[in-house]
Amino acid sequence: MLSADYARTLLDYTVWANARLLAAAEGLTPDELVAITIPAHDSILATLAHTLGAERIWRERLEGHAPSAMLGVADVPTLEALRSAWAAEQASWRERLATLRDADLMEPIVYKTMTGISFTQPLWELLSHLANHGTQHRAEVAAMLTMLGRSPGDLDMVKFYRERAATS
Repeated sequence: MLSADYARTLLDYTVWANARLLAAAEGLTPDELVAITIPAHDSILATLAHTLGAERIWRERLEGHAPSAMLGVADVPTLEALRSAWAAEQASWRERLATLRDADLMEPIVYKTMTGISFTQPLWELLSHLANHGTQHRAEVAAMLTMLGRSPGDLDMVKFYRERAATS
């Protein structure tokens, strides 16, 4: 199980890793942002939009809402629009997790998928899923960026811990 402090650390890591991807994508042309495609999410921009969209959907579910649509490229058509929307989403997550206590992590969360199927899971499972889901899609984006000669470098969590320790 997760602790509240570790949940906040996962958020810090997610913000750090996402920033590395956005920095690596900086300077890509609009065509390059959509040039390389992979199955499921189409392009760098589409995969980043999906990742942000998932973060938003899970936060909304935790707030008791039932989102019915995923964020897409039309919602964040440029890297700057994506960066701005992500900054706002990350601020919302920081606010949500700021007062999180260990006991809160066992709270059952009832939510519906976008197809209407209802599930109940403890909060810690959903926060763990969110971090893992982001890792999968960051790896996909990192591969596409690397194909364009723009590798984001090492996104491993140990790198995050080392950098954080060096600045503390």
